[in-house]
Amino acid sequence: MTNHALAPIPAARYGERIDRAREAMTRHDAAALLLGVGADLVYLTGYAAIPLERLTMLVIGRRGVPSLVVPRLEAMAAARWPAAASGRVTIVPWDETDDAHALVAGRLEAAGSAGAGAARGSMLVSGDLWAMHVLALRAALPGRRFGLATTVLRELRMTKGPEEVDRLRLAALAADRVVASIAAGRLVGRTEAEVAREVRDRLVAEGHEVGKFSIVASGPNSASPHHDASDRVIQPGDPIVLDIGGTLDGYGSDITRMLWVTGGDPAKGPTPEFLRIFGLVRDAHAAATAAVRPGVSCEAVDAAARRVISAGGHGPEFLHRVGHGIGLEGHEDPYLVAGNAEPLREGYAFSIEPGVYVAGRHGVRIEDIVVCGADGPIVLNEAPRDLLVVAG
Repeated sequence: MTNHALAPIPAARYGERIDRAREAMTRHDAAALLLGVGADLVYLTGYAAIPLERLTMLVIGRRGVPSLVVPRLEAMAAARWPAAASGRVTIVPWDETDDAHALVAGRLEAAGSAGAGAARGSMLVSGDLWAMHVLALRAALPGRRFGLATTVLRELRMTKGPEEVDRLRLAALAADRVVASIAAGRLVGRTEAEVAREVRDRLVAEGHEVGKFSIVASGPNSASPHHDASDRVIQPGDPIVLDIGGTLDGYGSDITRMLWVTGGDPAKGPTPEFLRIFGLVRDAHAAATAAVRPGVSCEAVDAAARRVISAGGHGPEFLHRVGHGIGLEGHEDPYLVAGNAEPLREGYAFSIEPGVYVAGRHGVRIEDIVVCGADGPIVLNEAPRDLLVVAG
């Protein structure tokens, strides 16, 4: 396993995030944040909890120390994570016979966010909180208005701090190395699924906790943007869309590169039509990347790529947005898509991934992770963006 150690995110950073979240709660008339297992919880506490039917919930009211309500069998593990270990969060364990949702309501009352004298702001829950917990909380907090914690947390999470950018860069460079290894290895005669398994193994060997996805789309399958690696055997003369990623120290990688496999036969090289489309996508990728700077709208970055592809006659075959945010989740705000006029800000991190997909024949996609810097784009991936023509 490749070792690329980063210093832990300091405990004080989680305290700062909680403070900023509370300030945002006031601006948005929120009485409380009720955050279950997932990225919001990790962002504010560092605690990567196990998703269970038992309730784990960070309870942030309008005053007092936030509470982390956890099953007693998880309490020791939860106490080791930065926000709890540093005293910024109090661990509140519950037993198997307790009503955990009523316990949350009690913590809110103690924090001045529920009960007879409380202000009537919204109860904001994390977007991926299981419905069973949402319904139980509504029963425990009758008459209260519920909404999504995204209202408060999206801007905090979109703006990546230096420690977060360091992790995204480390993940990107690890994924770069996996692409290089796959391109240098044997491909002809193997199934897409076999190569996909190798990708996931190599991501872990390069420091990822897990390889979350490995799109290996060969031949006509390359025209399906989210192709599920199959038992199709890779042949000489095949293009391959290689789209891979996972998490390293909690932060995501996501890269797409194009391969063409000749099997050592020059007659099986890329066709003129394919090379034309590849050049179009590469130019679109460059145009979208160059458009990145603070103040430019998300939709303008998408449009920069779309103009190039449309001018080349393949506009209808660019089937998806040009990019998505990335961080603790593989897909998160901001989304670079038509209709999103939100301006980019320094520290936003996202993919740039234009593509063209000719049904039944082939597809092309090129993808990097980019951070919006003070003066323009900071591209985290360093792998060459040229078509990788390999013997395989």
